[in-house]
Amino acid sequence: MATASTTAEPAAEGVTAEPPLRPARFWLSGSLRLRMIALAAAWILPLLGLGGFVLDRVLVNAITQNFDGQLDFALTAMVSAADIDEQGDVRFLRPLGDQRFFEPYSGLYWQVSAPVREPFRSRSLWDRILEAAPADDCREPCRYASRRFPGESLRVVGRHLKLPGSSTVFYFQVAQSTRDLDLQIGQLRAFLFWFLALLALGLLALSALQSTYGLSPLRRVSQAIVAIRSGTASRVQENFPVEIAPLVSEINELLEHGERQAEAAQRHAGNLAHALKTPMSVLVGAAHGRQDPLADTVEAQVNIMRRHVDHQLARARAMGRRGESSARTPVWPSLQAIVRTVGRINAIRGVTIDMAGDKGAVFRGERQDLEEMLGNLIDNAALHGGGRVFVTVEAGDGFLDILIEDDGRGIAPADRERIFARGERLDTDKPGTGLGLAIVRDVAEIYGGQVMLDESEDLGGLLVRLRLPAAVAAGLA
Repeated sequence: MATASTTAEPAAEGVTAEPPLRPARFWLSGSLRLRMIALAAAWILPLLGLGGFVLDRVLVNAITQNFDGQLDFALTAMVSAADIDEQGDVRFLRPLGDQRFFEPYSGLYWQVSAPVREPFRSRSLWDRILEAAPADDCREPCRYASRRFPGESLRVVGRHLKLPGSSTVFYFQVAQSTRDLDLQIGQLRAFLFWFLALLALGLLALSALQSTYGLSPLRRVSQAIVAIRSGTASRVQENFPVEIAPLVSEINELLEHGERQAEAAQRHAGNLAHALKTPMSVLVGAAHGRQDPLADTVEAQVNIMRRHVDHQLARARAMGRRGESSARTPVWPSLQAIVRTVGRINAIRGVTIDMAGDKGAVFRGERQDLEEMLGNLIDNAALHGGGRVFVTVEAGDGFLDILIEDDGRGIAPADRERIFARGERLDTDKPGTGLGLAIVRDVAEIYGGQVMLDESEDLGGLLVRLRLPAAVAAGLA
């Protein structure tokens, strides 16, 4: 048989070959819901960060201005109470009202200074002196931060003034520790951070809820397709939003088109099979009863052809039933019937067939197809085994496993895949066409199942594991 070439044909002249598709990025090929949440986060978090920064600047400036306003008020009160004594020094006509000016190191201070004069200070300064003016001209209040005192940060407001009756320019200062200001700013920023963090979480949760609710029609479409694939429905019947309705319509039309094509293919296969059966019957009739090698060969080959035709018809019927059926078949009654039949046929050879396992297991499919698979496997085990066959039924995780074991010679691991080829036989001493396992695999795969070969630990021969979709027993109602 000629083997198919694996070398790609060269592109036609003048036609540019399309470049291979690059793998999509993870975030493009991932969940739509996660993608929507990520996009919302990429928009929400920077905006909240920018808004938080602007709000922090505005509120911190407002608090600082209010703090400076209190210092301005104290500076104004200090200037209004100032006067010149006989020596030309500044004295206050009345004491300043805040008690902290009289408590040493209280955090609120005032000072009046001038060139070549001893500073006039509040009692709260005690043995300390405020620094000089940061500029030569502070006729308008100068506001600045000071680190003059170790461990104490100060906010200072100062002003140059000439008092009536004096030509000396005095520098009036009011300073206050920024402990309270820093505490207020820290509390404000902590509140702002937690508020924005909760707001971000709330917005992201709202985005997640919105994407979950918005994508729920797509999940319903997916569930409807699962129901169609499992055989419990034939169409997507629910009402969907206008954005999803065209997709649902296309899915239903695609299903209808596929059913029409399957029906046409089944019809053509049936017509072809029936057209072949008549000539084959004529050939068998003509060869039957004649005592020559040619007649025997013709009769044997026609029987093989007939088995092939029956196989393809059974496969076509199974495909058609799988696409539209919601049948549920109890396994145990079918298994009992097949075991009785195969046991009677092989009784003369002393074949014993035992059964065990889950008697309530239910196959999600047609009884005829289940019996076709079990009949082939159990018959093979009885024919090629040493006289003992053991059948076990196990169910769980949406599948059921039917294990057929025999005490024969088994099949070498290297031959286990080859034996599934159509017409392939390892034991040519026994009758058969070599189609049994091929039929079983074809029908099982149509239902989404599989067939696996292994060695039987108990009997020493071949172990065939037939895995098929399971259904709940309630589905038989």
